[in-house]
Amino acid sequence: MLLDKLQAIKERHREVGELIADPDVMSDMKRYIKLSKEYKDLEPIVEAYHQYRNVIDNIASSREMLNNEKDSEFREMARAELESLMQRKDSLEEEIRLMLIPSDPQDDKNAIVEIRAGTGGDEAALFAGDLYRMYQKFCENSGWKTELVDMNEGTSGGFKEVIFNVSGQGVYGVMKYESGVHRVQRVPQTETQGRVHTSAATVAVLPEADEFDIELKAGDIKKETFCSSGPGGQSVNTTYSAVRLTHIPTGIVVSCQDQKSQIKNMDKAMKVLRTRLFDMEYKKYLDEIASKRKTMVSSGDRSAKIRTYNFPQGRVTDHRIGLTLYNLSSIMDGDIQEIIDALQVAENAEKLKEGVA
Repeated sequence: MLLDKLQAIKERHREVGELIADPDVMSDMKRYIKLSKEYKDLEPIVEAYHQYRNVIDNIASSREMLNNEKDSEFREMARAELESLMQRKDSLEEEIRLMLIPSDPQDDKNAIVEIRAGTGGDEAALFAGDLYRMYQKFCENSGWKTELVDMNEGTSGGFKEVIFNVSGQGVYGVMKYESGVHRVQRVPQTETQGRVHTSAATVAVLPEADEFDIELKAGDIKKETFCSSGPGGQSVNTTYSAVRLTHIPTGIVVSCQDQKSQIKNMDKAMKVLRTRLFDMEYKKYLDEIASKRKTMVSSGDRSAKIRTYNFPQGRVTDHRIGLTLYNLSSIMDGDIQEIIDALQVAENAEKLKEGVA
């Protein structure tokens, strides 16, 4: 029963509130942060429970008045009140069911986004650059901060690879829907015959790991410095400010050359290395979820083709939900919220259908 489930959540909220005030818990930072997040996450459900409980009590009072009141005017008032309360009850139940859908525990994290040119040569690199600018504008419109980590420019512009991190409220929970293969259909600038070519770029969105998620041992990391390449003036090319880190146990290699300061590049590279290692564990979590429930929206498969951008027709199609929009120019200008909203609604509907909540 919904009330029983909500009562249990309220009790857990009270229990967590007592725990985070415990000096022993406060001295264990990792546990304290985890419990504080749980307390904050439970608050809106507890608030909804109080509203729901109040509506249920008022429904009982209205029914009692209908059963016992002789005055026709009072009975009519009670009937109207009961009808309004029943509608409010249905509305609250729908809201609460959505709240009770288990969220990805990483949704509140910042994200590291990696865009890589796929099939299509120079045109794929140009498209990777277009996607990078699209996400920059989307993040700016969302009030999030983006920071370039590393890039490898294409021979005719764009990027063979570009990595950047995004920080803000609930970034990963939104950006995760962009993971997968993005396909573009357009006439390349170099094409003299005017033929439409198909190219692709791969987007990987990773939840940014913090120091409490992954413990890195200094002895496991090989550090190298080298001269940066690319824009930035003479000092970039003559100073050993770029950093390359190799995690010896896994063979993961991370480079960062965006900053003129070796210390800043080191910090960024460590953040990406920690995230890549965390991602290895996170993929196991995704696989475990996928084995139990795989929705069409987030299967956890980053090699799946998720979206096509057709320039001749000004059309964008998201293949996971069959959504087609004819506002390609505004989408490439960062207006992707409508797509993400539709993906979230579709995924929540699937989870509700399966009775996850």
